[in-house]
Amino acid sequence: MAELSVKRLKTSLPICKIHRPFVGSRVKQNLPAVVEESLCGVSTMLMEIAYRLDALANIFEQDDIALPRVAAFFHEHSEQEQAQAEAMLDYLSDRGGQYCNKDIQRPGCEEVCAVIPALKLMLGQWKEEMAVMVELSQLSKEHSDPHSASVVKSRFLGPLVPRIKLLGDLLTNARRVGCTIDRSGGFGEYLINQLQEELTNVTSG
Repeated sequence: MAELSVKRLKTSLPICKIHRPFVGSRVKQNLPAVVEESLCGVSTMLMEIAYRLDALANIFEQDDIALPRVAAFFHEHSEQEQAQAEAMLDYLSDRGGQYCNKDIQRPGCEEVCAVIPALKLMLGQWKEEMAVMVELSQLSKEHSDPHSASVVKSRFLGPLVPRIKLLGDLLTNARRVGCTIDRSGGFGEYLINQLQEELTNVTSG
């Protein structure tokens, strides 16, 4: 029997509007349609964040900027975001849901050419991601899906807290050492690039 349609509440979640639930799944149990659509949409959002961070890494690899450790920092976190997207897809599959292949949007960070704007963009992405995970967890609770709520909170929301804190500290340090907001660069960019230990210590928790 096809799942009954339910009224969609207003939400800022990136819900997959073209989602086609896998009605014939034998393992699906207590996975509300709106939660399945949200998991699908959020997975795509995580892929887009990974793509954007990788694009930022490529910017710092250019010979006119040449900050290889900064580039490695963004590459590392791009890979972590991609891993989170794959983990959410695995969870969706385990619950009997289905992912709808969608086009990934362009990174939209072509004009970024300095450390501070890149870090601010990254921080904004993580804050947006945290807000989405909070809403996804609450949505799951409201639709009587405590398992999804718990998984989202522990696997996807929890690791964001220390990452946001440490990235905020790194952004503060970048301002203190005199990093610029354009291609002019300076000694501040050199110092940040040398802080390899601090850059690589911003982990996923």
